[in-house]
Amino acid sequence: MDRLELRALIALLAGISFGWGGPLQSATVLSIGDGDTIRVLDGSKRISVRLACIDAPELAQAPYGEQARRYLQSRLRISSNVRLIPKAIDRYGRTVAEVIGAVNLNLAMVEDGQAFAYRKHLGQCDSREYLDAEFRASRRRYGVWQVPGGITRPWVFRRVRLR
Repeated sequence: MDRLELRALIALLAGISFGWGGPLQSATVLSIGDGDTIRVLDGSKRISVRLACIDAPELAQAPYGEQARRYLQSRLRISSNVRLIPKAIDRYGRTVAEVIGAVNLNLAMVEDGQAFAYRKHLGQCDSREYLDAEFRASRRRYGVWQVPGGITRPWVFRRVRLR
């Protein structure tokens, strides 16, 4: 855990705001970057948000990365209001949060096979809920599970690509 992540964790536990309004905040969607990154407006602050506890395919993982992005765009309209449940700040300075619209969008991404439960960071969320959603998606062969066993996991794809 780097210094920024540690400060974020300490502040969250202490109930201190990072400029995102506290433990639960409302925000307006500005844009969708990919299947697990959005930009929102919180008051007058533009914030990059990494969806917590999931990992969507990279855009380079055709066609699954673009499908995940389009899915998130269909469920999360620009200018719509969402609630954020912040979990941490990542090493890129993004707020890591569960994003709640009509439903928990992080969980919906996994349930519909557009993302994997990100086991490395699953302790920030209800792990059983995310693992059960992933199991159901795999049984139904949705999205990334259309390939037997699922596609190359995004965290493996990134690691191999960086070599």
